[in-house]
Amino acid sequence: MANGTAMATAAMASHALQPLLQQQQQQSALARPWRRQVELCRLAAGRVIIRSQEPVEICSSQGGGGGGGLDGRYRRTNCAQKSRTSAQASVLGELRSDVVAEVEDLRLQEAGSATGEESSGVSNCGLEEVVEGENDERDEESRAVDADVGSSLGDGAISAAALAKEVAKRRNFAIISHPDAGKTTLTEKLLLYGGAIHEAGAVKARRDARHATSDWMELEKQRGISITSTALVFESKGYQITLLDTPGHQDFGEDTYRTLAAADNAVMLVDAGKGLEPQTRKLFEVCRMRKLPIFTFINKMDRPALEPLELLDQIEREFGLSTYPVNWPIGSGDRFVGVYYRPRQQVHLFEKGKKHGSQEASVRVLPWGDPSLEDIIDRDLFQQLQEEIELLEELTPPLDMSKIYSGDLSPVYFGSAMNNFGVELFLESFLGYAVQPGSHKSDVGEVEPEYPHFTGFVFKLQANMDPKHRDKVAFVRVCSGQFTKGMKVQVARNGKTLTLTRPQKMFAQDRTTMETGYAGDVIGLNNPNAFCIGDTVYCGPRRTYPGIPSFSPELFSYMRNPNPSKYKQFLKGITELLGEGAVQVLYSVDTGRTDPILAAVGQLQFEVVQYRMQSEYGVETQLEPLSFSVARWVTGGWPALEKVGRIYNCATVKDQWGRPVLLFRNEWNVAQLLSEHASIGELAPYALPPDQTSMK
Repeated sequence: MANGTAMATAAMASHALQPLLQQQQQQSALARPWRRQVELCRLAAGRVIIRSQEPVEICSSQGGGGGGGLDGRYRRTNCAQKSRTSAQASVLGELRSDVVAEVEDLRLQEAGSATGEESSGVSNCGLEEVVEGENDERDEESRAVDADVGSSLGDGAISAAALAKEVAKRRNFAIISHPDAGKTTLTEKLLLYGGAIHEAGAVKARRDARHATSDWMELEKQRGISITSTALVFESKGYQITLLDTPGHQDFGEDTYRTLAAADNAVMLVDAGKGLEPQTRKLFEVCRMRKLPIFTFINKMDRPALEPLELLDQIEREFGLSTYPVNWPIGSGDRFVGVYYRPRQQVHLFEKGKKHGSQEASVRVLPWGDPSLEDIIDRDLFQQLQEEIELLEELTPPLDMSKIYSGDLSPVYFGSAMNNFGVELFLESFLGYAVQPGSHKSDVGEVEPEYPHFTGFVFKLQANMDPKHRDKVAFVRVCSGQFTKGMKVQVARNGKTLTLTRPQKMFAQDRTTMETGYAGDVIGLNNPNAFCIGDTVYCGPRRTYPGIPSFSPELFSYMRNPNPSKYKQFLKGITELLGEGAVQVLYSVDTGRTDPILAAVGQLQFEVVQYRMQSEYGVETQLEPLSFSVARWVTGGWPALEKVGRIYNCATVKDQWGRPVLLFRNEWNVAQLLSEHASIGELAPYALPPDQTSMK
């Protein structure tokens, strides 16, 4: 009877101590390097935490019955449950102090050093010691404890080596170009050669034709242009690739800028017949500011084109960017027959397909120096190719990967996306040269992708990707750690805790459930008005990534609802569409005027909002233009504005956060206000969402 009571008491004591031990594990882990947290917590969990409310049998296995040690795992027994006795309290006290001391001893040992050593534990506590080796398998309950410990660390459920391996498989890039350079076409062909689709779609709208995968919005299909950025995630050649398709039109430059914040590499697409164009120059500067590696694809070589050397000279002269031709074109226009691939010294000869490039092109590969080349290639083209190859080998230095990673050297490829010439070579080479996900700056320093806690930021919001469900999706770029379905994260802006139960892997409009994600991945999260563009989400210690500013708008219009019966739909559409950043929204300070003021960079943004209000919410709208072209945010807030008193030649409105914004007709009026009322302080051309945690 006494023996049974003692065993029952030991079980109860151990179960009561479990929260205390887990708390001490977490506190101790905070003082240790993060790479060892998971190892130490699992070590302690496997040796001291009792995982059952049933009694445990006390026995010793050191030399057949020596002193009892806590360094081992527990075995369940079928001992009968006994009633409580007055001795339980004293046993509980002894076991508490001894187990806590044992946990401290274990934490001070190196992993594996405890094997074969005695631990000073409770002499008669009856825990069987088992030497833990590589082949020692844990039971299901032990794995459950490991999962609990891992979840307490957020993303600590994966080892540092496994995390680094997953990060190394990721490649993430965005394509930038001027409109009509062939960006969406190249995107389709990369998906085709990456195995993500079996037939590439057409960009220009044709009746009954297959549309481009990345152009999922109905207006994009009708006009044959990219209006919104899209994430396409697929696997190819052992890599997990995230392709970020961006709008080429300058009116949607703000969406492109936000998307580039989530990219690790950039592919600059250049029209061979036109060379560098204005929008390409603007987006290149954004890439340079972010120090992205830039890969150049010179497209449309199957049409009349500038000389390849002239195109390279443009890039080097205007951008100050050194170039390294990875392949070299053989002819141009109708005489474009293939490329010379320098890394392997091979000639790739293409045959134009009969399906307008919707399927992979037929390629004939011959080594440079093959005698048959002189018979296959026209004589003048072959002689020109010989001369240009000699020139390239003499003038271009060896490929320096460090300069590619720093954004100082751009590998250059020639081809035709429409006819699939050179696309497969580009994809293969790009995957070998592109940089894997790197570190990100935060308010507490650089965050490496192998940092174990999950962190990421929201770079895009999109409403109604699924018209049947009127859903809202937040696009999150994973910066570090492991993302797992169902994990709890915090939003740095307001401190709210969210459970991410429905993460999605994005492929344009199509989505599938995503179980895990790592640095470099883009995941879609259901957004019940919980996120704003630029929000940081994280597990573990708080850290915040720099916000994503809004562009200074240049066009302003009141949006009115002429049908009062549609007011509810109008309000919902305004809230959801403007919340995703399609345009910015301002409001009059006059309480009698409730119509929103749309603020945009280009006129096409207004047209898209009106179209989507009609097609997605069934509301016809009217626009009333305002005669302003400049917006400035008063960084000092309403107190600074009240301090200067009455001001002229501008209109005062407020943004969606209630902050004061001044609208001017031109820059001269801005300068005049600052000279007359210097006490107003700084007037910013853009604004970030307020940090609500700092406002509390």
